[in-house]
This record gives sequence, structure tokens and C-alpha cells, in this order.
Amino acid sequence: MAVLARELLGEVLRSERIRQGRTLREVSLAARVSLGYLSEVERGQKDASSELLQSISRALGVPLSQVYGSVAERFSEVDSRQAALAA
Repeated sequence: MAVLARELLGEVLRSERIRQGRTLREVSLAARVSLGYLSEVERGQKDASSELLQSISRALGVPLSQVYGSVAERFSEVDSRQAALAA
């Protein structure tokens, strides 16, 4: 089963928001994005533009490079699991 980048990106953003104890509403207001759209991004249902991702990461107080780094780590974990299953 293929994992989509937008799904992993959403997981990373949601994890960070929850780690901070913040609500969707708080982050959506700070990022100036609708609550519904942010929710869809977090659930991996929408591809977010680079501008939107920058806005969300700023609202979370996390560099976008860190967000992308976390996504890369998750891709690596998925690749490792898939390789182990194929062996």
C-alpha cells in the first residue's frame, strides 16, 4: 500500500499541534487558514501549497525545514517496514 506525502505531512502537523496542546481553531486562526481546510490538511485529504505550509508551520512555531525533516523520517520508516515485509 502506497503512503502519500500529504498523509505523512498531515500526521506531522497534527502531532506537533497536539504535542503543543493546541486546538485546530487556535492554529487555524494563527495561520489565517480556515479550520475546515486545516483539518483536511491534517487528515491528508488536501494538498497544501508551500505558502500555506509555511503559514501553518509559523503558527506552530516550528521551522518548515523541521516539518519536512519529520516527513522524511516517516517515509524512511515506511520504506523500512515495506522492505521487511517484502523480504
